[in-house]
Amino acid sequence: MIRNRPPAAARGTRRPLAGAAVGTLVEFYDFAIYALVVPVIATAFFPPGDASAALLASLATYGVAFVVRPLGGIVFGRLGDRVGRRRVLAIVLTLIGLSTAAIGVLPTFDQVGLLAPLLLVLLRLLQGLSAGGEVTGATSFALEHAPPGRRAFWITVVIAMSAVSSVIGLLVVLGINAMTTDAQFESWGWRIPFLIALPLSLVGLYIRMRTEESPEFERVARDRELSDTPLRDAVRDHRAAVWYSFVLSATSALAFYYLVGYFPTFLQLTAGLSRVDALTANGLALVVFIVAICAAGTVGDRIGRRTMIRIGAALLALAAVPAFLLASSGSIGGAIAGQVLVALSLGVFGGGSYTALLEVFPTRTRLSGASLGYNLGYAVLGGTAPLLAAALVSATGMVTAPGFYLAAVALLGIVGVWRIPETLARAERHVVSTPAAGRTTA
Repeated sequence: MIRNRPPAAARGTRRPLAGAAVGTLVEFYDFAIYALVVPVIATAFFPPGDASAALLASLATYGVAFVVRPLGGIVFGRLGDRVGRRRVLAIVLTLIGLSTAAIGVLPTFDQVGLLAPLLLVLLRLLQGLSAGGEVTGATSFALEHAPPGRRAFWITVVIAMSAVSSVIGLLVVLGINAMTTDAQFESWGWRIPFLIALPLSLVGLYIRMRTEESPEFERVARDRELSDTPLRDAVRDHRAAVWYSFVLSATSALAFYYLVGYFPTFLQLTAGLSRVDALTANGLALVVFIVAICAAGTVGDRIGRRTMIRIGAALLALAAVPAFLLASSGSIGGAIAGQVLVALSLGVFGGGSYTALLEVFPTRTRLSGASLGYNLGYAVLGGTAPLLAAALVSATGMVTAPGFYLAAVALLGIVGVWRIPETLARAERHVVSTPAAGRTTA
């Protein structure tokens, strides 16, 4: 049996990818389950009497976590560029697990009044703070461990975990929904998915602590090239890179949080689907996104990041309005088809964007610079996506209004990053030695 095991170097090669991916899965599972039970959150934590106001308040609370993501990106980005990626990834995973499990034991509005939404907002702020350091930390960790010619694929695997977590959240919610009555689910069943976050985070933490530090970071530390002020250096010396990371992140944030944060509610409250049908349709679309983004990452490693970005943004602009027309049809087939249009387009865009927004920075300021641009993009367009989409439908009476918004953002995104440098060749030129693993990495 021992003779059939993979070589130690091969096992070491896969372990950093697993460590980056599992933490992202746990992080976004916690965000996903909130979005999946928004209608229940609205009745449990906000004053009764005005269902529309309660829904908007629960969506606004969902968006609150994104307000502090830039702060989390600044804090954990600087820490990651100073002391290493691995330590930061352990801290953020611990914080997200504890804050999410705490939501599962919060008292409701009927029990403690206005203290209930205040506590909910506080915990969402803690979730957002940790999320600010998670994605760019995990993807930087994967990027700096990836074998030559596999950077985009490794990163898209990590990003795909954010959708895998949503699928897992869907299955958990659907399973609990099937085992409880509507009254039981709204009373205590919705709490179970939040409580599950704690053991999930402990498993993820165990895996992360068994990985080695990024070889690129170790080289920079060994050569005494670490920056004492990485954020200031990134803003001063790589201003264009910060802009590119912001635009790329803002575009993907809007489309992604339509998928995981808005469509489940839209399908139930606007299209008239049942909870089970809405969640099932959303889950199938997310599976399509998982496959699409990993495939697009492989293509991006061959034809370049910039080409994938341009094609993906154009597809988003073209698909956005038809997607909402189909999703609002009231049939589960239309719901699936509409979401799949967004999922496929976003997958193509992500095949280049998530890698490019990291590669435009040097190692010594990568986490600080990318975290700033990424989290500002997600704060401005990601966190506001569900709330603004619901407000657009309410204000205009047009179910396609969110689609026009997405199309406009995608078109502006193409313009904003049209001159982004192609980083594929640069990545292949900068290969550093990693003696411990017995290989090289870009």
